[in-house]
Amino acid sequence: MLAVVATRWTGVLFALGSACFLVGPLPGFAELVGVRADGRVFFVGSLFFTCAALIQWRSTSWSRDRTSWWSCAWQQAGTLFFNRSTWDALQAAVGSPSYDQTVWRPDALGSVCFLVSGALAWSVAGGAWRRRPPRTPEGRIAAVNMAGCGAFGVSALTAYVVPSSADEVDAALAALTTCLGALGFLVGALLLLREPQAS
Repeated sequence: MLAVVATRWTGVLFALGSACFLVGPLPGFAELVGVRADGRVFFVGSLFFTCAALIQWRSTSWSRDRTSWWSCAWQQAGTLFFNRSTWDALQAAVGSPSYDQTVWRPDALGSVCFLVSGALAWSVAGGAWRRRPPRTPEGRIAAVNMAGCGAFGVSALTAYVVPSSADEVDAALAALTTCLGALGFLVGALLLLREPQAS
């Protein structure tokens, strides 16, 4: 029963965090609510991610599967980097000399942690690194989360601010891939919410 409750809370919190990261970069949203409010949406979403990841990591502590534990630990670390980058983004303006150091680096490190976490979860679901996960609820969750991790990674790369121009590498692609990463996590969260009811 405790595992079912933990799974449900994990799913709900990941869904809420994903919704924030899905809405935040949408064209026109920042203009509608203001840049500061948009930044707060990202920060609140990162807190939801951190709470969900903490519950998931704690629940794997009871398991003998160390790869799942490491996957959750890497994911937890990634959410903490996102907490830092979204908080610092509220303080630093894009184009300022400190932006890449205070915002982009934690964002990039968080994305790397998510990719490692996603790859470990993929290997657990598939039974091996090179094997595709089966079409089970766990396999589908691993697949959509891995896709989301990849999209967040592309987002971090394209959000890098080039010092000579003070512009992001590709702001539109960064926004799109942030939305796609959030969508992958949202689908995974919704699948997770269905899993306990089916078992």
